[in-house]
Amino acid sequence: MHNESQIPIASQASKRFATRVALFYGTLFGMTGTHLPFFTVWLKAVGIDAFWIGLITAVPPVTRFTVLPLVTGLAERRQALRGGIIVTAFATALGFFILGTQHLPVLVFLIYALTCCLWTPMVPLTDAYALRGVKRYGLNYGPLRLWGSAAFVLGALVCGALFDLIAARNLIWIIAGAAALVALASLALQPLDDTKTARPGTGSASALLRDGGFIAVIVASALIQGSHAAYYIFASIAWQQAGFDGLTIAVLWVLGVIAEIVLFALSPRFTLQPSMLVMIAALSAAARWAITAQDPPLAVLAIVQLAHALSFGLTQVGVMGLMLHHVPGHVMARAQGYLTACGGIVAGLASIASGTIYETWGQGIYYVMAVMAALGGLVIWLARDRLSHQPHKAASGG
Repeated sequence: MHNESQIPIASQASKRFATRVALFYGTLFGMTGTHLPFFTVWLKAVGIDAFWIGLITAVPPVTRFTVLPLVTGLAERRQALRGGIIVTAFATALGFFILGTQHLPVLVFLIYALTCCLWTPMVPLTDAYALRGVKRYGLNYGPLRLWGSAAFVLGALVCGALFDLIAARNLIWIIAGAAALVALASLALQPLDDTKTARPGTGSASALLRDGGFIAVIVASALIQGSHAAYYIFASIAWQQAGFDGLTIAVLWVLGVIAEIVLFALSPRFTLQPSMLVMIAALSAAARWAITAQDPPLAVLAIVQLAHALSFGLTQVGVMGLMLHHVPGHVMARAQGYLTACGGIVAGLASIASGTIYETWGQGIYYVMAVMAALGGLVIWLARDRLSHQPHKAASGG
């Protein structure tokens, strides 16, 4: 990482910022940990059929490349990242509480769609807010973000523990309660925007989409992270078919997240350029998927799962480093919106394609994922000079 992000926390202000951002990341991803495994279980429990479940669960990816960039752009133009986070957090909590009172498929779809329009922008808004603080206080992104990964595991475990204690039709209230914690944590975030010094973003953000370096970053990120699509969808199915029990499958998932947390914690020690970190992540992902395609035995698979730290975690650290040093602060939220939108498009297409390919090739789908990851590394390698020598050119107006 760049030397600017290596400065140790020295002031009370920086410690307070780091603590509050870490807390917010924790609540935000903790909520995701309750939602991702159990939202569809609630949908089924209240009588919604498979067709509507498929339609409803398709909403979040769609909002990522439609509504999300508009919300992040609006928050940035108003120089109100913190305000945008607070508004979206409370609106999301309200949306889930209202959702819990509905059982008709059409109403559930409409309310969930409106909720997702404000929920999905929260991560890019938070990343943009965090990176501004990283630059201002000389912090590191990884140690802030790791609390999100840790809380995701905790949220899933807590919801899983409660699964046998409460009726499935009441799971929505756990999700809504977790969303309420996110809203409360958002109030603790301290103001960062400086209206006296912040440059207006009018017209300048469009330059991001004309900058080859920035395009390379978001495309590479989308390809590498999108290469996880088959893993997210079919890993548990394949492991179950291989004869692994539920506990073993859970442990394999947790191994990957724990490795990711360790990498985030160690990331301040990294001295390589962010572009090099992304290339290493891409090659690691390609190797991971190529090995996974061989249907390895459990002992090898457990080791391979640790590579999640590189394929996902190192990609995140490297991409955030590139965003920090290549994108001006006054358009960071819109840049994060474009990053998430591009990732959503690629991940969505990869997910759709994975279903068809998996039916034909089975584990061979991971060879396709390996090619995707390798292409992501190639994109960054081709743009490495631009990213190394032209920081902050994007959207700078000249």
